[in-house]
Amino acid sequence: MKNLNSLILIILLLLGCRKDANLTFEPLVFAGDSCKGCPKVDVNLPKAMKDTQLSRTINGALREEVISILSFEENQEVSSIPEAIKSFTDSYQDLKAKFPDESIGWEAKINAEVAFEDGNVLTIRLEAYTFTGGAHGYSSTGFLNFDKLKAEELETWELFDDGQSFTKYAETKFRLQEDIPQDSGINTTGFMFEGDSFHLPQNIGYTEEGIELIYNQYEVASYADGPILLVIPFSEADKYLKRQVVE
Repeated sequence: MKNLNSLILIILLLLGCRKDANLTFEPLVFAGDSCKGCPKVDVNLPKAMKDTQLSRTINGALREEVISILSFEENQEVSSIPEAIKSFTDSYQDLKAKFPDESIGWEAKINAEVAFEDGNVLTIRLEAYTFTGGAHGYSSTGFLNFDKLKAEELETWELFDDGQSFTKYAETKFRLQEDIPQDSGINTTGFMFEGDSFHLPQNIGYTEEGIELIYNQYEVASYADGPILLVIPFSEADKYLKRQVVE
């Protein structure tokens, strides 16, 4: 009985440690000015708490993503989200001043949330919508993947031990999902892969369902087709990953 109680205590401690290994986040909200001549801007991000290198890496990567979406002035150095919102606002107001009868209100919405976390990896999904004139706005979804142990952001190619083998496997899964014959060109049914050759999307991330591949609008299909998603369960993807999922 004593040994059994000791075993139970060890298990509880391990479970507690695993739970405590998850990062703590708080919501971080930014908004543009609500004046009549200002574009509508809403930014909602998770902010990693605690002053650690990993938290600084995560928060810095999110900040840079938002800046890249909102900054339109090439000659201006932007280093913060409020400055990026001001850049977006100034660009719209400059356009409105030049074409007062033609300019339509601009809009930007950016939302990010934790999509996956275990002992090794943290993935944040970032969804953005911008409208800066034209027939329609543009929506996109991106992933930011982080190595928690090294406190580093990961490039897509760094997710895999054998990227070439994973690409071949993903193509097979993509063809099955989209009803593309395995022995014909990848663009046979109307896709627009460059050179009629399958390639991985720009955005790949860990999710609770598995490894998710997102082809955003215009990446391999028309705007009307919307984003193309492919999810490969971890039971199939693990053998290709450098950082396998910690159960």
